[in-house]
Amino acid sequence: MRIDILTLFPGMFPPVLDASILGRAQANNILEVHCFDLRDWTHDFHRTVDDEPYGGGPGMVMLVEPLANAIEDIQARDPRPAHTIFFTPAGTPLKQARAHELSEEFERLLLVCGHYEGIDERAYEWADEEISIGDYVLTGGELPALVLIDAVARLLPGVLGHEESAVDESFVEGLLEYPQYTRPAEFRGMVVPDVLLSGHHANIAAWRKAKAQERTRSRRPDLLD
Repeated sequence: MRIDILTLFPGMFPPVLDASILGRAQANNILEVHCFDLRDWTHDFHRTVDDEPYGGGPGMVMLVEPLANAIEDIQARDPRPAHTIFFTPAGTPLKQARAHELSEEFERLLLVCGHYEGIDERAYEWADEEISIGDYVLTGGELPALVLIDAVARLLPGVLGHEESAVDESFVEGLLEYPQYTRPAEFRGMVVPDVLLSGHHANIAAWRKAKAQERTRSRRPDLLD
Protein backbone atom coordinates (compact mmCIF):
# COMPACT_ATOMS: atom_id res chain seq x y z
CA MET A 1 0.00 0.00 0.00
CA ARG A 2 1.12 3.53 -0.79
CA ILE A 3 0.17 6.32 1.63
CA ASP A 4 0.73 9.97 0.70
CA ILE A 5 0.55 12.63 3.41
CA LEU A 6 -0.10 16.31 2.71
CA THR A 7 0.90 18.39 5.71
CA LEU A 8 2.44 21.65 6.90
CA PHE A 9 4.74 19.71 9.22
CA PRO A 10 6.35 16.77 7.38
CA GLY A 11 8.99 16.50 10.10
CA MET A 12 6.41 15.10 12.52
CA PHE A 13 6.12 11.81 10.66
CA PRO A 14 9.54 10.08 10.27
CA PRO A 15 10.18 9.54 14.01
CA VAL A 16 7.01 7.43 14.22
CA LEU A 17 6.83 5.89 10.76
CA ASP A 18 10.47 4.79 10.68
CA ALA A 19 10.28 2.94 14.00
CA SER A 20 9.10 -0.50 15.07
CA ILE A 21 6.47 -2.34 13.02
CA LEU A 22 5.78 0.52 10.61
CA GLY A 23 9.48 0.89 9.89
CA ARG A 24 9.81 -2.83 9.15
CA ALA A 25 6.73 -2.72 6.92
CA GLN A 26 8.43 -0.07 4.79
CA ALA A 27 11.76 -1.91 4.78
CA ASN A 28 9.93 -5.02 3.56
CA ASN A 29 8.16 -3.05 0.81
CA ILE A 30 4.72 -3.75 2.24
CA LEU A 31 4.08 -0.11 3.05
CA GLU A 32 5.23 2.94 1.07
CA VAL A 33 4.87 6.39 2.66
CA HIS A 34 5.52 9.81 1.10
CA CYS A 35 5.24 13.15 2.95
CA PHE A 36 4.56 16.38 1.08
CA ASP A 37 4.83 19.93 2.41
CA LEU A 38 1.76 21.97 1.45
CA ARG A 39 3.90 25.11 1.27
CA ASP A 40 5.56 23.70 -1.87
CA TRP A 41 2.34 24.57 -3.71
CA THR A 42 2.36 28.26 -2.76
CA HIS A 43 3.61 31.05 -5.04
CA ASP A 44 4.34 34.03 -2.82
CA PHE A 45 7.48 34.99 -0.93
CA HIS A 46 6.03 34.07 2.47
CA ARG A 47 4.66 30.71 1.23
CA THR A 48 1.22 31.62 2.58
CA VAL A 49 -1.21 28.79 3.23
CA ASP A 50 -3.87 30.57 5.32
CA ASP A 51 -5.85 33.78 5.61
CA GLU A 52 -8.46 35.46 7.81
CA PRO A 53 -11.97 33.96 7.63
CA TYR A 54 -14.69 35.72 5.68
CA GLY A 55 -17.31 37.02 8.10
CA GLY A 56 -14.76 37.56 10.84
CA GLY A 57 -13.87 35.40 13.80
CA PRO A 58 -10.74 34.09 15.53
CA GLY A 59 -7.94 32.15 13.93
CA MET A 60 -6.91 31.57 10.35
CA VAL A 61 -8.38 29.37 7.64
CA MET A 62 -6.34 27.24 5.22
CA LEU A 63 -6.52 28.40 1.61
CA VAL A 64 -8.32 26.27 -0.97
CA GLU A 65 -5.93 26.98 -3.88
CA PRO A 66 -2.72 25.35 -2.57
CA LEU A 67 -4.73 22.42 -1.20
CA ALA A 68 -6.48 21.75 -4.49
CA ASN A 69 -3.29 22.12 -6.53
CA ALA A 70 -1.33 19.88 -4.17
CA ILE A 71 -3.94 17.11 -4.13
CA GLU A 72 -4.20 17.08 -7.93
CA ASP A 73 -0.42 17.05 -8.33
CA ILE A 74 0.11 14.27 -5.77
CA GLN A 75 -2.68 12.20 -7.31
CA ALA A 76 -0.88 12.35 -10.66
CA ARG A 77 2.39 10.98 -9.26
CA ASP A 78 1.19 7.38 -9.25
CA PRO A 79 -1.12 5.60 -11.71
CA ARG A 80 -3.10 4.12 -8.84
CA PRO A 81 -5.92 6.47 -7.81
CA ALA A 82 -5.58 7.65 -4.21
CA HIS A 83 -8.55 7.51 -1.84
CA THR A 84 -8.34 11.01 -0.35
CA ILE A 85 -9.12 11.43 3.35
CA PHE A 86 -9.51 14.70 5.25
CA PHE A 87 -9.37 14.72 9.05
CA THR A 88 -12.05 16.81 10.74
CA PRO A 89 -14.20 16.66 13.90
CA ALA A 90 -17.20 16.57 11.56
CA GLY A 91 -15.97 13.34 9.94
CA THR A 92 -17.17 9.79 10.48
CA PRO A 93 -15.63 8.29 13.64
CA LEU A 94 -12.81 5.87 12.84
CA LYS A 95 -13.69 2.31 13.84
CA GLN A 96 -11.80 -0.96 13.54
CA ALA A 97 -14.17 -2.15 10.82
CA ARG A 98 -13.34 0.90 8.69
CA ALA A 99 -9.62 0.34 9.21
CA HIS A 100 -10.09 -3.19 7.85
CA GLU A 101 -12.01 -1.87 4.86
CA LEU A 102 -9.36 0.72 4.05
CA SER A 103 -6.61 -1.91 4.24
CA GLU A 104 -8.48 -4.22 1.87
CA GLU A 105 -10.21 -1.89 -0.59
CA PHE A 106 -7.47 0.58 -1.54
CA GLU A 107 -3.92 0.29 -2.82
CA ARG A 108 -3.27 3.97 -2.15
CA LEU A 109 -4.43 6.58 0.37
CA LEU A 110 -3.88 10.34 0.38
CA LEU A 111 -4.19 11.87 3.85
CA VAL A 112 -4.79 15.62 4.07
CA CYS A 113 -3.84 17.21 7.40
CA GLY A 114 -5.64 20.43 8.24
CA HIS A 115 -4.39 23.04 10.67
CA TYR A 116 -5.21 26.41 12.23
CA GLU A 117 -8.92 27.23 12.63
CA GLY A 118 -9.94 24.96 9.78
CA ILE A 119 -9.98 24.46 6.02
CA ASP A 120 -11.82 26.48 3.38
CA GLU A 121 -15.03 24.49 2.89
CA ARG A 122 -14.50 24.41 -0.88
CA ALA A 123 -11.42 22.20 -0.45
CA TYR A 124 -13.64 19.32 0.67
CA GLU A 125 -14.67 18.92 -2.97
CA TRP A 126 -11.38 17.00 -3.30
CA ALA A 127 -12.16 14.68 -0.35
CA ASP A 128 -13.41 11.14 -0.87
CA GLU A 129 -13.96 10.71 2.86
CA GLU A 130 -13.85 12.72 6.09
CA ILE A 131 -12.71 10.96 9.26
CA SER A 132 -12.60 11.88 12.95
CA ILE A 133 -10.59 9.97 15.56
CA GLY A 134 -12.64 11.23 18.51
CA ASP A 135 -14.84 13.88 20.03
CA TYR A 136 -12.07 16.33 20.89
CA VAL A 137 -10.12 19.04 19.06
CA LEU A 138 -6.43 18.76 18.13
CA THR A 139 -4.05 21.38 16.78
CA GLY A 140 -3.90 19.67 13.39
CA GLY A 141 -4.49 16.55 11.35
CA GLU A 142 -1.01 15.11 11.75
CA LEU A 143 -1.74 12.97 14.82
CA PRO A 144 -5.01 11.63 13.34
CA ALA A 145 -3.07 10.74 10.18
CA LEU A 146 -0.53 8.77 12.22
CA VAL A 147 -3.34 7.00 14.07
CA LEU A 148 -5.00 5.98 10.83
CA ILE A 149 -1.74 4.83 9.25
CA ASP A 150 -0.96 2.65 12.27
CA ALA A 151 -4.50 1.21 12.39
CA VAL A 152 -4.54 0.40 8.67
CA ALA A 153 -0.93 -0.65 8.05
CA ARG A 154 -0.88 -3.29 10.79
CA LEU A 155 -3.73 -5.06 8.98
CA LEU A 156 -1.78 -5.44 5.74
CA PRO A 157 -0.64 -9.02 5.07
CA GLY A 158 2.87 -9.63 6.36
CA VAL A 159 3.11 -6.58 8.62
CA LEU A 160 2.48 -8.32 11.95
CA GLY A 161 4.60 -11.23 13.11
CA HIS A 162 1.51 -13.37 13.72
CA GLU A 163 -1.45 -12.90 11.39
CA GLU A 164 -3.77 -13.96 14.22
CA SER A 165 -2.75 -10.79 16.09
CA ALA A 166 -4.95 -8.69 13.79
CA VAL A 167 -7.93 -11.00 14.31
CA ASP A 168 -7.86 -11.85 18.01
CA GLU A 169 -8.02 -8.37 19.52
CA SER A 170 -10.31 -5.62 20.76
CA PHE A 171 -13.19 -4.40 18.57
CA VAL A 172 -12.82 -7.10 15.90
CA GLU A 173 -15.93 -8.91 17.15
CA GLY A 174 -17.48 -5.87 18.77
CA LEU A 175 -15.94 -6.65 22.18
CA LEU A 176 -12.95 -5.49 24.17
CA GLU A 177 -10.14 -8.00 24.33
CA TYR A 178 -9.93 -10.44 27.24
CA PRO A 179 -7.20 -10.03 29.92
CA GLN A 180 -3.72 -11.20 28.97
CA TYR A 181 -1.00 -12.70 31.22
CA THR A 182 2.57 -13.93 30.86
CA ARG A 183 5.40 -15.11 33.14
CA PRO A 184 5.73 -15.29 36.09
CA ALA A 185 2.62 -17.22 37.11
CA GLU A 186 2.65 -15.45 40.50
CA PHE A 187 3.78 -11.89 41.26
CA ARG A 188 3.40 -10.29 44.69
CA GLY A 189 0.43 -12.45 45.50
CA MET A 190 -1.29 -11.89 42.16
CA VAL A 191 -1.71 -15.14 40.24
CA VAL A 192 -2.55 -16.09 36.68
CA PRO A 193 -6.00 -17.75 36.43
CA ASP A 194 -5.69 -21.52 36.64
CA VAL A 195 -7.60 -22.08 33.42
CA LEU A 196 -4.83 -20.40 31.40
CA LEU A 197 -2.30 -22.82 32.86
CA SER A 198 -4.45 -25.89 32.22
CA GLY A 199 -3.63 -26.43 28.56
CA HIS A 200 -7.32 -27.14 27.90
CA HIS A 201 -7.93 -25.10 24.74
CA ALA A 202 -11.73 -25.28 24.80
CA ASN A 203 -11.88 -24.12 28.41
CA ILE A 204 -9.40 -21.34 27.70
CA ALA A 205 -11.46 -20.15 24.72
CA ALA A 206 -14.64 -20.16 26.79
CA TRP A 207 -12.95 -18.24 29.62
CA ARG A 208 -11.58 -15.63 27.22
CA LYS A 209 -14.96 -15.11 25.59
CA ALA A 210 -16.66 -14.72 28.96
CA LYS A 211 -14.03 -12.27 30.17
CA ALA A 212 -14.27 -10.25 26.95
CA GLN A 213 -18.02 -9.94 27.41
CA GLU A 214 -17.62 -9.08 31.08
CA ARG A 215 -15.00 -6.39 30.39
CA THR A 216 -17.03 -4.88 27.58
CA ARG A 217 -20.19 -4.83 29.69
CA SER A 218 -18.31 -3.08 32.50
CA ARG A 219 -16.16 -0.60 30.55
CA ARG A 220 -17.83 -0.05 27.17
CA PRO A 221 -21.52 -1.05 27.37
CA ASP A 222 -22.14 1.14 24.31
CA LEU A 223 -20.39 -1.51 22.19
CA LEU A 224 -22.94 -4.10 23.26
CA ASP A 225 -25.76 -1.74 22.36
